[in-house]
Amino acid sequence: MNTEIQTSDDQPRSTSEPSDEQVQIEGRTDPETQRPVCAECGGRLEHDAEHGETACVDCGLVIEAAEIDRGPEWRAFDAAERDRKSRVGAPTTRMMHDKGLSTKIGPQDRDAYGRMLSSRQRRRMQRLRTWDERFRTRDSRDRNLKQALGEIERMAFGLGLPETVRETASVIYRRAVDEKLLPGRSIEGVATVALYAAAKQAGTPRTIDELAAVSRISEIEFKRTYRYIVHELDLEIEPANPLQYVPRFASDLGLSDETEHRARQLLRAAEGEGVYSEESPTGLAAAEIYAAGLLTDEHVTRSDVSEVTDITEVTIRNHYQELLATDENA
Repeated sequence: MNTEIQTSDDQPRSTSEPSDEQVQIEGRTDPETQRPVCAECGGRLEHDAEHGETACVDCGLVIEAAEIDRGPEWRAFDAAERDRKSRVGAPTTRMMHDKGLSTKIGPQDRDAYGRMLSSRQRRRMQRLRTWDERFRTRDSRDRNLKQALGEIERMAFGLGLPETVRETASVIYRRAVDEKLLPGRSIEGVATVALYAAAKQAGTPRTIDELAAVSRISEIEFKRTYRYIVHELDLEIEPANPLQYVPRFASDLGLSDETEHRARQLLRAAEGEGVYSEESPTGLAAAEIYAAGLLTDEHVTRSDVSEVTDITEVTIRNHYQELLATDENA
């Protein structure tokens, strides 16, 4: 039985439980990416901030309507107007050593009215900037975090990782500092491991070769530090699934959606047969993309796949035939 409670704004609010259909729509997720998908066709959901709706981009099903706008009540058309109208500061973030709570003296040598400062005032402001920077990193822990989080930001930008991954990597590094796991290990090594682990947890893994291209540590140091940090922090990191590499590799090669879909079918069939239980996920992803290109008559060579995926042509050749054989038996 549905009952209604009268709220302060004279709008009736139902206390009944959501229907089974609503639960199904809101709770369905993609088993591969663990992201919400459309309950009707399994398509990708997209939020329309202008209309306050969440709808499927494939079939157009509206999942949620009349959403609450949690943004400001004003509009701004450029950065200067946005800064002038904003009544709050930037949100706190763990990607900065002070979480963004401290102030910073800007580099502009102008006063509040836009007039240039005199030479005496400029020298004074420069001294204030120096002391302000020193106070922001008063101890070794702050200096450590500032250097490490800067490294994480630099490597994440080079690898094209989103902000959520950088935030998670910052949390992992802070945990390592709090647990006193850094003595005997380099700051760059622990920062690289934190970013690698965060990318795997977020379902956007990167290969060790890709990390080596942007990192300043050797592969041996990375592997040794990775095993130590994961064990000491008890991080729950599952082995990377080859399916997670397919969209990125296919996009870099400029392949069609049909080829990418065919590659996913090949890998699912191989998974059902237990073909790749002990194999490298990136090698299998490269092999399945090459095999899918042959099946869809798309012009992609082993050398092209090898260049994009950093997997040797011999490895691709050794695996794509057994993937095709598995697909025929499926």
